[in-house]
Amino acid sequence: MLNGIVWFFQNILMAFYNFGFAVTHPQMWLDWSDQASLMRFIYYGGSIEFFFVVFTGFLVLTAFGMWKNQFMWGCVRVLEGISNGVGRFFAWAGLLMVLQQIIIVFVQRIFTQAQITFGFGPALALDISWWAEELKFYNALVVALCASYTFVQGGHVRVDLVYSAVSFRAKRAIDMFGSIFFMMPVAVLVWMYAWFFLWRHLVTPKVSATDTIELLSRKAKILKWNVETIGFSPNGFNGYFLFKILIVAFTGMVFLQAIAFFYRSYLERKEGPESDGKYLDRDSLGAGEEAYEGTH
Repeated sequence: MLNGIVWFFQNILMAFYNFGFAVTHPQMWLDWSDQASLMRFIYYGGSIEFFFVVFTGFLVLTAFGMWKNQFMWGCVRVLEGISNGVGRFFAWAGLLMVLQQIIIVFVQRIFTQAQITFGFGPALALDISWWAEELKFYNALVVALCASYTFVQGGHVRVDLVYSAVSFRAKRAIDMFGSIFFMMPVAVLVWMYAWFFLWRHLVTPKVSATDTIELLSRKAKILKWNVETIGFSPNGFNGYFLFKILIVAFTGMVFLQAIAFFYRSYLERKEGPESDGKYLDRDSLGAGEEAYEGTH
């Protein structure tokens, strides 16, 4: 027990050194022309060291924000702004998906062509099945990159057992608990699986979460890019590694939104009901649509 406590606080203290070293020596993990540098990036992206840098940063920001509440409100606005900005942009992928499906139907059923050619001069010509399977990627963009945006907008389905019956401050306490003990741990767990799952389909030899930095340093001598380009059908979409990148992006955004939600819940609980929805940037359908909005 004592050893665990000592290990925990040692890693928090080392987080300041690790962060400073990474910032002052970017070539050691960002110079991907160097095999050892790339392998260090892969290792530290899913390492205990990286976890404690993020965790310690969260503790420092939270402590300062509790002292200066306006700073914490600023963090909320920035983090929710990121979620809203990314979500509003990639929500257009839904429209692209519909338009591309219409084009596929016209080309395949009306013009009876086996390919769709896009561009001028050396145009991009791909089989109909490639474009059809690519529709999954548009759907993945919406699901992965609009999840945090939907959370900010209050669009996720909620199962309410006791929430509506408790006081305003009790609701915010529940929200704080959910952020810390549900959203953040799940995001961290998914990140750990998704990070190495991604890199196993980008480089060879394969990397694993159980590999030590010493083992990965030895593997770096034979490290090569091996990007997955195999589709489910011979002429189908062959960029499935992009889905694995989206999983990592999704978990990162969920973690950031968990921080924003924790901060907002803390501040609203502290300031009372008059701060409910303070600085909250939610979409509106415009004047005259209030009744419709209230049903969603």
